[in-house]
Amino acid sequence: MVLRRYFDWWHRTPDPWKLSTDGYEQDKYRATLEQVPERPYRRIVEVGCAEGVFTRTLAATYPEAEIIGMDVSDRALERARERVPQDGGRVRFVQADLLTHEPEQHYDLAFISETLYYLGRHERLQRASAQLGDLLVPDGVLVAVHPWPEATRLHGYLDENGSLVRLDERVHKDSPRPFAVTVYQAKPA
Repeated sequence: MVLRRYFDWWHRTPDPWKLSTDGYEQDKYRATLEQVPERPYRRIVEVGCAEGVFTRTLAATYPEAEIIGMDVSDRALERARERVPQDGGRVRFVQADLLTHEPEQHYDLAFISETLYYLGRHERLQRASAQLGDLLVPDGVLVAVHPWPEATRLHGYLDENGSLVRLDERVHKDSPRPFAVTVYQAKPA
C-alpha cells in the first residue's frame, strides 16, 4: 500500500510535523474541540491519528469515552501507543486504511484532520466520505478539519454524502495557516 509506505517513511523520525510542539497545531486542536457539540460521547474515533498527539487530548477531554486512534502507519501507531496511556483498554490504536476499513463498531464522535487531501482524487474522496459516514451511529458527529480554502473542496464531498448533514463551519483565517473546522451529524436511523 502506497500511503502506508509513505507515512512509515515520514515517521522514520519522531513527530515529523511537530504536532506536539507547533503553536499552530495546538491552536487548531483547541478550535476543533470548541466546535464539538456538547453532549455525552461513549465512543470516539480519530481517523489519521499519526503519533497520537490529539488522541491524548481527546482522552483527557473525554475521560469516560472509549477512544480509537486509527492510522495507516505502523511506525506512527507504535509512538502513539507510547505517548497515550492505554487506560485499561479505554484508548486503543488500530492500523487501518479509511478507504478499505470495515468498522467493527460505530462511533458517537469522529475526527478527521488534515487527512483527506492525501487520499487522492474524486472517486477516492467519495469513498472516504461514505466510509466516514459509515463510522457513525445515527445522530453521531463528524468533525473535519482541513486547510482553508482547500477545505471547501474536500468538505464538499462530505456535503454530498446523503447520510451527513452539515451543522456548522468556522474558518480560522487569522491563523498563520488558515483552516476550517466543519461539523456534521449523521442522519437519524
